[in-house]
Amino acid sequence: MFDLVLKNSKIVTPDRIYEGNICVKDGTISAITSLSQEVEAVEVVDVGGKLVFPGAIDTHAHLNDPGYNWREDYEHGTAAAAVGGITTVVDMPLQNDPALTDGKIFDVKVEKVSPNAYVDYCFWGGLVDYNLNNLIELDDKGCVAFKSFIGPVSPDYVSLTIGQVREALEILKTVDARAGFHCEDYSIIKWEESRAQRKESITWEDFLNSRPLIAEIIATKNILDLARETGAKVHICHVSHPDVAEEIKKAKQEGIDVIGETCSHYLTFSREDVISKGSLFKCAPPLREKEAVEKMWEYVEDGTLSCLSSDHSPSALEEKSEEDHGIFGAWGGISGIQNVFQVAFSEGVVKRGYSPTILARSLSEGPAKAFELYGKKGAIEVGFDADLVVLDPEKEWEITPDSLKYVNKISAFVGLKGKGLPVMTFVRGNVVAKNNEVIGSKGFGELVKKIK
Repeated sequence: MFDLVLKNSKIVTPDRIYEGNICVKDGTISAITSLSQEVEAVEVVDVGGKLVFPGAIDTHAHLNDPGYNWREDYEHGTAAAAVGGITTVVDMPLQNDPALTDGKIFDVKVEKVSPNAYVDYCFWGGLVDYNLNNLIELDDKGCVAFKSFIGPVSPDYVSLTIGQVREALEILKTVDARAGFHCEDYSIIKWEESRAQRKESITWEDFLNSRPLIAEIIATKNILDLARETGAKVHICHVSHPDVAEEIKKAKQEGIDVIGETCSHYLTFSREDVISKGSLFKCAPPLREKEAVEKMWEYVEDGTLSCLSSDHSPSALEEKSEEDHGIFGAWGGISGIQNVFQVAFSEGVVKRGYSPTILARSLSEGPAKAFELYGKKGAIEVGFDADLVVLDPEKEWEITPDSLKYVNKISAFVGLKGKGLPVMTFVRGNVVAKNNEVIGSKGFGELVKKIK
């Protein structure tokens, strides 16, 4: 007898959609049967023909815990993930105090966050100029990748020079670890910011122009060149424009081991939203022109951008205040971990006509393979964890502050309307969220490490 059966499921895989019953035993998928086959289980959930996806993996989230809990914490951030269909969160090492840069900090962080996680989680390790000697230790501890900036970064972290990146890649290559990069050229941005701030009146167009596309292209090319030379594995974070995606596509065709990631806001909003609505839409790299948004979907479809993330970067409302901090001083980041799945479905499947399989690839399979979790996470297959998301394709929605589970109920996505909503989320065969309410147990989420 099974522990759980999801009956009458329309199962979404990366390459097809088919009907079946998903059978779960001891937290893993034990069988997938035809609808006509009788199965016995302790619990049977009839999903009534709704779409069932493999649980989503958010490859890029800043949960700010420990250290900046007034922005976000594991309790609220993983609750938001649960109701949004995210079953595994890959948490960034910055906006942590201290940043996750050595093994001792890793252990302290696990102890701090594990009692509060509703869903499973992984850690990015820090990659800064003072911890190159700690990278192998962090890999041994279980970090699934290492995050670096070669553009400007918040004061709690450190940007690297290209020379430092080269040495780091040589080190990480010895343990077959992947490095991820925020790709914007430091010198271009700092110079353009200084030019803009010399003006008597600064506008949001000045902010957008201070982070030009060429800065993202140059930085991405530099990382790809170093990956080619060293043979190391790299991950290009939050790609904002199709021209950057094209560079990644060419590198992949050449045989470079590079993963391309984009975010739901780059597939939904444009620079016009920043200009008209201000700081809630401020992020880096910045939002691009409307034409770029449409083209970006094509690179998700063809697998160039194999990871679709939130880059959840929360803040308190006062940190977003243009009046208090100015355009350049207002916090840059968009909160999106709760809504990335529904937004991607509505924007990609409903509005643009892509198959739902695009989300099984970019929210589940692609991330699982990128971070070496595949075999445990990322698919509805026998032997995988029973991380499952039931999505009602007919459910209409509007994102409101009250619907958000964050510490700070602000987001650029507030006010957005769409169709297609996760209505039930399972982590390892246990229901953790249903109809926008968390019903799982705090502390149920587990630390997940690479499959070696």
